[in-house]
Amino acid sequence: MASNRALKVADRIKEIIAQALELRVKDPRLGFVTITDVRVTGDLQQASIFYTVLGEESEREATGIALNSARGMLRSEVGRTLGLRITPTLEFFQDGLQESAAAMNDLMFEVARKDAELAKAREGAKPAGEADPYKHRDEEPAN
Repeated sequence: MASNRALKVADRIKEIIAQALELRVKDPRLGFVTITDVRVTGDLQQASIFYTVLGEESEREATGIALNSARGMLRSEVGRTLGLRITPTLEFFQDGLQESAAAMNDLMFEVARKDAELAKAREGAKPAGEADPYKHRDEEPAN
């Protein structure tokens, strides 16, 4: 589990990166990007930054390239703002949250469709045997 200090540094890095992307990075390849999460190692030397991009796959790839090319400037901004003894190295990872959510929605839709098919097939169904297949104590055994 991450320390309280590492969590605070991660939150602060998330704010710094988001603000720098909005105000300082002027790369035309940078799409509509959202920083979703930042995870920092316990020794505060590495930061993993997760992001999502709205748009097509080509826009996602271009944004990844733009983020990697701006990594040095963003690291300088983080170091200058945080004032830590060692500035963490930054690594960018595309967050798979959107794809996971879309896949989950597709699965839920498929389950609902199959449930509706089953309910429709069950509407006029009758038991295969007797209407009440259970034995009752008050009945006499048949010989």
